[in-house]
Amino acid sequence: MNLATLAPSAGAALPADHPLVDGRTATAPLIRALRGDRPERLPVWFMRQAGRSLPEYREVRQGIGMLDSCLRPDLASEITLQPVRRHGVDAGIFFSDIMVPLKLAGVGVDIAPGVGPVMDQPYRTADDVERLVAATLDDDALAPVREAVALTVAELGTTPLIGFGGAPFTLAAYLVEGRPSRDHLAARTMMHGAPETWSRLVSWTADITGAFLRAQVEAGASAVQLFDSWAGSLSQADYTGRVAGASARALAHVAGLGVPAIHFGTGTGHLLGAMRDVLASAGVAKHAVGVDYRTPLDEAAEALPGVPLQGNVDPALLAAPWPVLEAHVRDVVARGAAAPAHVLNLGHGVPPETDPAVLTRVVELAHSL
Repeated sequence: MNLATLAPSAGAALPADHPLVDGRTATAPLIRALRGDRPERLPVWFMRQAGRSLPEYREVRQGIGMLDSCLRPDLASEITLQPVRRHGVDAGIFFSDIMVPLKLAGVGVDIAPGVGPVMDQPYRTADDVERLVAATLDDDALAPVREAVALTVAELGTTPLIGFGGAPFTLAAYLVEGRPSRDHLAARTMMHGAPETWSRLVSWTADITGAFLRAQVEAGASAVQLFDSWAGSLSQADYTGRVAGASARALAHVAGLGVPAIHFGTGTGHLLGAMRDVLASAGVAKHAVGVDYRTPLDEAAEALPGVPLQGNVDPALLAAPWPVLEAHVRDVVARGAAAPAHVLNLGHGVPPETDPAVLTRVVELAHSL
């Protein structure tokens, strides 16, 4: 599998019934903000809004494994829609998992409760990686993803759907480590000790994620987010020299389709400029950088002049008394005014123990501002 076979051709275009083309979402507050505009209403959505914080989610997921839930189109669509109905957020985020494209390509992976993604084996040698990259992600295998997106978009109306995928480094780190890791020592060892093998691996994960993103966009997603959970463990030199090119390769799969893109990572305050450069080098004309809770938005705006920002309410404060949370949200919005446009979000995902009523109240506050 290579970039040339999966990236859009120069003449690629969205279908006529796509929400951005037929006008349903073209002027939605989220899309306007991602394109650098300041809509009348501050757009807000939450990473991991579709998930464990909602009782209706726990009810429909009962007895069904995570990856199985992602690949049942009716269930994935329903879970995506739940927080839009409940909270009145300005976007749905497609309910899936960054491991789904690996599973569809035939990689042995499961989501272990309380642990996270666990591989059938760590992929640490050149032979391991060669066996891995021999696998392909056929378009037919993405049919459940396309169906789930289409079902969801039909229900969302003028509310845009955000497609997402895991960044190549994060996927590669899981593959090399075999399971979640705090420091990604094995992945960073391969990066430096076997650079050709590392390059083969991240090129493959880039194309796997790129195909996953493209399937979501073609089926109706109006924006995408590339999520790099573990990039914060890297130095700037390692990121720019050994990771950024793969992230650009992943985003290039959708760049020709004209959808705006968001690039987000955790612990990446030192990488914000490099993450912006990834979007530009991928050819994504309209884009925003997501900022986690560690970096104030006015500081991020100074580091990224002219770039719309997304973020960055501290998820820990969702459990604080309302006056504390309200003051924090107002401060985030005030700091976000330094950017040309701002999408209010968390600086990471919704914690599972969050009271859903608090999220609804944050949305109402954001819209009142």
